Amino acid sequence: MIVLGIETSCDETGIALYDSERGILAEALYSQIQLHQQYGGVVPELASRDHIRKTLPLIREVLESAGCLRSEIGGVAYTAGPGLAGALLVGASIGRSLGMVWKVPTLGVHHMEGHLLAPLLEKEAPTFPFVALLVSGGHTQLVAVEGIGRYKVIGESLDDAAGEAFDKTAKLLGLPYPGGPQIAKLALQGTAGRFTFPRPMTNRPGLDFSFSGLKTFVLTTVQAHTHDGVIDEQTRADIAHAFQEATVATLMIKCRRALQQTGMKTLVIAGGVSANTRLREELGTMAEQENARLHYPKLQYCTDNGAMIAYAGCQRLLAGQQDDLAFHARPRWNLETLPPL
Repeated sequence: MIVLGIETSCDETGIALYDSERGILAEALYSQIQLHQQYGGVVPELASRDHIRKTLPLIREVLESAGCLRSEIGGVAYTAGPGLAGALLVGASIGRSLGMVWKVPTLGVHHMEGHLLAPLLEKEAPTFPFVALLVSGGHTQLVAVEGIGRYKVIGESLDDAAGEAFDKTAKLLGLPYPGGPQIAKLALQGTAGRFTFPRPMTNRPGLDFSFSGLKTFVLTTVQAHTHDGVIDEQTRADIAHAFQEATVATLMIKCRRALQQTGMKTLVIAGGVSANTRLREELGTMAEQENARLHYPKLQYCTDNGAMIAYAGCQRLLAGQQDDLAFHARPRWNLETLPPL
């Protein structure tokens, strides 16, 4: 089965064609970073309008690139949530409309399930069961995964997600949006040990996260080292380094606990923050110590993309799942409510 995947949950328009036998046939991605940079973050209305402009041209581009006829497409998968309501409605309306015109089934895909399953696109894909760390701008969750649709959230952020903390810290340091790559780049110039930031909620049992206090710690540190409205470049780099080390250490400690508590020997990381090199290094070292295997997607599949939606949708469409007559776009959507395959 060939499935067209449409991702429009936030600020990236992702389109892909996935063949259940041959894998990814073609894909395209348009990022709205330049559009939102001047505002320091995503403006929902602007994001929705840009998805309207870009989705259909990208679909045409992907079909032409793959040399795929519309008659060959067996289904359409689109992101139905979670995400920005207006942005989700763009993908959902286009996906449902194409399905009706092409007379093929459609399916709304859970955005975080797409991220969770993205590592399965790799040649050395993880096998079930495994622990998944879903870490992005909007979510930080630890999930015990027994199979597709068989998810149990065993830990999550009680406030800011890790990616959100990266973005807010970057803003405090005067860095452009998105903050994650900017913090990682600046941290390379930082002096280890000059600042030591807290590892929140690691001194108590449990697998939940909290990054709001760490963000406040960054704020007070920046204020203490700002003189006449200016903070020197080395101090900025040192703060970025300390923040990244604290965030990575917190995620690593919780992942170690999750492996130990579940008894699982495979760890998957996915989502935008999974592209962070320092995080991959630390989790790789920890996995070796725990005699576990670490899996993560290619860098291009860490951020939002159409391939993960096409893949996740294909698995469910092959199992006979498809949209009912109701129109679904869910800004909030509990991962545990998905039906198992």
